Amino acid sequence: MTDTRIASSLEGQILIAMPNMDDGRFDHSVIYMCSHSEQGAMGLVLNQVARHLSFEDLLMQLDIVNDDSAILLPKSIRGMNVYKGGPVEVERGFVLHSDDYVIDRSTLPIDNGICLTATLEILKAMADGRGPTRALLALGYAGWAPGQLETEIQENGWLTGPADPNLIFDPESERKWQRAMESIGIDPAMLSGEAGHA
Repeated sequence: MTDTRIASSLEGQILIAMPNMDDGRFDHSVIYMCSHSEQGAMGLVLNQVARHLSFEDLLMQLDIVNDDSAILLPKSIRGMNVYKGGPVEVERGFVLHSDDYVIDRSTLPIDNGICLTATLEILKAMADGRGPTRALLALGYAGWAPGQLETEIQENGWLTGPADPNLIFDPESERKWQRAMESIGIDPAMLSGEAGHA
């Protein structure tokens, strides 16, 4: 009989895809783990930009701003990326953000001053310049059934490491995977696609 209890939760940590990742949707991805328990796991991909959609476009689609009010958006918001958070519920938005903005009964504190909010209210606050000082908006999320993530880690699909807010919220997404690898002491050039155990 297999014990499926979580030895240690990865909530508040990052997952870093190994170069030999079988699932192309997660190729070279870095995922912030929002929850991880015996019921499964949920995280947001931090480095896959949704190139077809800007934050300003999204605010207009949601009727938070219109053509006239869009020019009043804070400069930091206007140039903000929208990320592909994962393949589950891709029409749903999630904001990973600093804890200087919290909505009662809507914001989930995760770890190390990082929170998750999934309401229109936070987008309205961001559009008005009242939102969190640091934020990342993702559409969709990555989800795992009970025991699935543990199996993928055992099969060398993922590495884990501490989550650095500077990495999470850096708008320069191109180097996040390499930086995440380096943050745990691994030179990506030295990684082989072959699985192996010492």
